[in-house]
Amino acid sequence: MSVIRFDALPLPYFINNGYSLAGPGRKHPERWAIGEFDLLVVKMGCLYIGEEGRSYEVSEGHALVLRPDLHHYPTEGCRTLTGSFWLHFQAGGGWRMADEAEVEDGTKERSRMPAFTIDIPQFTRLLHPAKMYERLQRLIDLDRQSHLDSVRWEQQTVFQEVLMLLAESLQAERPRPGEDIADRAASFLRLHYKEQISSRDLASELNFHPVYIARRMQKQFGCSPMEYLIRYRLEQAKRLLLQTDLPIAQIALETGFRQAAYFTACFSRREGVTPREFRLRFVR
Repeated sequence: MSVIRFDALPLPYFINNGYSLAGPGRKHPERWAIGEFDLLVVKMGCLYIGEEGRSYEVSEGHALVLRPDLHHYPTEGCRTLTGSFWLHFQAGGGWRMADEAEVEDGTKERSRMPAFTIDIPQFTRLLHPAKMYERLQRLIDLDRQSHLDSVRWEQQTVFQEVLMLLAESLQAERPRPGEDIADRAASFLRLHYKEQISSRDLASELNFHPVYIARRMQKQFGCSPMEYLIRYRLEQAKRLLLQTDLPIAQIALETGFRQAAYFTACFSRREGVTPREFRLRFVR
C-alpha cells in the first residue's frame, strides 16, 4: 500500500472542495503536476483514474489522493452515474511517500514545538464512509460564508477530521504487530515516567522479551526503551523549568531522576546547556 507521510507542525491545510456528478462516458479531468493534493471520495458509481503508470478504480466508499507533483489522467469514462467529492489541499510542511525519498524538505526549524507525522493511505476503502461524506458535505456548506475568519477556521478544523478518517482507514488495513508493541511500550513509559522503571518491568507489563521490545522501539523510535524514557523525562523537565519556579533538584525528582547531578548531566548532554542556563535563556 502506498502511504503519504506529512511532517507536522505545520499541518496540511484545506484549500477548497466540491461535489461532482458524472454521467456514463464522462471522465475525470487530466492534469499535470497541479501543485495541490487532490482527494477524491466516491459516493456512488466509480471513477477510473491513472497516475504515473498506476491505475485505480475508485468505487463507492473508496478514497484516492492524487499527488501534486505527478501527471494524473482518466483511464476510461464512467460506466454509470457517478457522484464524487473532491478536495484540494496542500502540505504546510514537508511530505513524502513513506517508501520513497522525501519529496519536499519543508521547514526544518521546528523551534520548541513538538513535531509529529501524519500518515494517510493514497488509496483506501474507507472505514467510516458515511462520516466522511458528512464531513465533506459540511465543508461545501461552509463555503457560502468562507469570507468570515471564523468559518475559515472551522473549515480547517473539519479538514483535520477528514485526514483523521483517512488515517483510521489506514490503521484498519495494515497489520502492524511490531509497531503495536513499540506504541504500547512508549505509552507505558510515558504513563509511569515518574517511577523507577527497568527493562524487566516493561517486559513484565507487555509480556514480551526485553530484547524484542528494544528491537521494536529502536526500529520505530530510533532509540532503546530506556533512552526513550530519559528523553521523555527531559521533555517534562523542560516544561517545569519554563512554567514553574521549582528548584532544579525538585524538578529532577518530579521527573523520575533520583539524583539532581545525574539529571543535570543528562540534560546538559542532550540540550547543550545546564537546566539553570536553559531556564535563564527563556525566562526573563
